Amino acid sequence: MRKFGRTTDQRRAFLKSLSANLILKGKIKTTEARAKEVRSLVERLISYGKKNDLASKRRLLAALPEAAAKKVYKEIAPNFSERHGGYTRITRLGQRMSDGAKMAFIEILK
Repeated sequence: MRKFGRTTDQRRAFLKSLSANLILKGKIKTTEARAKEVRSLVERLISYGKKNDLASKRRLLAALPEAAAKKVYKEIAPNFSERHGGYTRITRLGQRMSDGAKMAFIEILK
């Protein structure tokens, strides 16, 4: 697990924010390391949404803001009913000019 120079609470909040933004917007630009870390979280959440039972909905609501959780189990998860994993795509973009960090787009597939 990547730590991103943050304490555990800060890291959880940071990843929660990144995953909520990815779910709500569909595609975000971030560093490659952040994209790789948020991919596993978002794919797990979409798998919960596919189950569509009360426990899974509660897990989504615990892990995401309400608007993002509702979007997962009402809009995103039904699109992947026949698919077993691989709900996101990471596209590498090269290095950021200011600090040389490797940049990437992460998007939820349609």
